[in-house]
Amino acid sequence: MTQQWIRYCKLTVEGGGEAIDLSAFRIRFTVKQHTLQTPNLADIVITNLAPATAQKIKKEGQIVSLEAGYQDGFGLIFKGNIIQRRIGRESPTDTYLNLIAANGDQAYNYGKVSKTLAAGHTYLDQVHAAAEAMKPYGVSLGYIADLGSKQMPRSRVLFGMARDILRTVAISTNTNWSVQNGQLTMVKNDEAKPGSAVVLNSTTGLIGMPQQTIYGISARCLLNPAIAPNSLIHIDQSSIQEAVYSVDNTNLVGTAETGNNSIYSTMTAADGFYTAVWLSHTGDTRGQSWYTDIICWSANSSGRMSNEALSLGLPSI
Repeated sequence: MTQQWIRYCKLTVEGGGEAIDLSAFRIRFTVKQHTLQTPNLADIVITNLAPATAQKIKKEGQIVSLEAGYQDGFGLIFKGNIIQRRIGRESPTDTYLNLIAANGDQAYNYGKVSKTLAAGHTYLDQVHAAAEAMKPYGVSLGYIADLGSKQMPRSRVLFGMARDILRTVAISTNTNWSVQNGQLTMVKNDEAKPGSAVVLNSTTGLIGMPQQTIYGISARCLLNPAIAPNSLIHIDQSSIQEAVYSVDNTNLVGTAETGNNSIYSTMTAADGFYTAVWLSHTGDTRGQSWYTDIICWSANSSGRMSNEALSLGLPSI
């Protein structure tokens, strides 16, 4: 287990045949990752770059790679394309370069499928067709759950956006799909990705007490690159603070007071095993912030909130 001692951060920007390493500068970042079938986003601020260096980063589409963690345990927390670049001044002496980047944004917006599958094809064949359409935009095939062996009795013409085909397959197979750091993944809604559970407690970086909310179990820990969407997490159930109902509107405390939020149920796990569905990595290489905030659901729950409902209450960049 990592000792979570001495922070590590590496930021590189690639494009035009050149890779620029910006790790020596002050870097502030917020990375949002989720299973909502839309691109993950990163907001990165680099302080006091030389004007000549900042000018080298001038194209949308350049690839940003951000690794973070600790000297004895770090990992890639974001890889995507720049969609906005801003240069500004924070004070008379300090300038900044702000990069907004998206993971899988080009594949999501431009990946189109035009293919005919013969009778007897499977859901996996449809996924492969969508993945092939995303490949030119830097997305490769990652972990794909077992989608079953059902064979379609008729041939099918796949024509349209790859994202729409994947969404249809996900609904049909009780899975969720997303692009994580350049890889297309599909995971069962009631399962986690294969791998050991990340144990969160006071000795492994858990900060404060996890809170039951209408959107799931909310927890904060020291920045942990091992936590990703669909990761398996173990939290001692006795440390989770249960939500209470408000006497004013019967909604759970801390939730929005609009819509029918009170009908959403938050499933806790008696065994303490949860699946991460949304997370935010925030860091400042010259400041205090170095956290991972998580919203997770019971790993064994079938009564989950829909991705659409979840997205209504999650913060955005």
